[in-house]
Amino acid sequence: MTNQDASAGWDAVADRFAALRSDVGTDIVLRWSSQLPRGGAVLDIGCGTGMPISARLADKGFALFGIDPAPRMIAAFRRNLPGAGVACEPAETSSFFGRRFDGVVAIGVLFLLSEAAQAAVFARVGRVLHPGGHFLFSAPRERCAWEDSLTGRRSQSLGETAYGALLGSTGLKVVGCHLDRGNNHYFEAVAPEG
Repeated sequence: MTNQDASAGWDAVADRFAALRSDVGTDIVLRWSSQLPRGGAVLDIGCGTGMPISARLADKGFALFGIDPAPRMIAAFRRNLPGAGVACEPAETSSFFGRRFDGVVAIGVLFLLSEAAQAAVFARVGRVLHPGGHFLFSAPRERCAWEDSLTGRRSQSLGETAYGALLGSTGLKVVGCHLDRGNNHYFEAVAPEG
């Protein structure tokens, strides 16, 4: 029997993460969401506590669903967004609630995963977006690796070229790249129309 932490250390730092989480990037997410149908279903991958991304999207009237592998983060998410769907599971193996979505966000999370896990998430996102659905995720544009300041674990960006190729292999097309006031990059992709 193994005692592997599916949250990769994030459950242990949940309170610290919640205290440090800011609204940087929220404006980009809200602009992105203006393309989605009113009341549409949005999946937040790595939703954490739901603050501020899921909460702001819920305030805009979207039906929110969140996944995160950290039990303490999920407990906070349930308190913060009691009407949202939520599951405590890793993104790379999630069923994504067995449904499709108008939009998927993954802010500050994909680069925490291995290269293979990132590819698995992209493949899953490609399958669960409605035709014409939108995907927004954050990651550095350059290929790089670093030690996460909260968990001490390895993080890695595959870089803009690799992300474009991975998304393309799932049928998604990169349609934009945005930079927030904290110098974080956001990639925007769209699923093909029916």
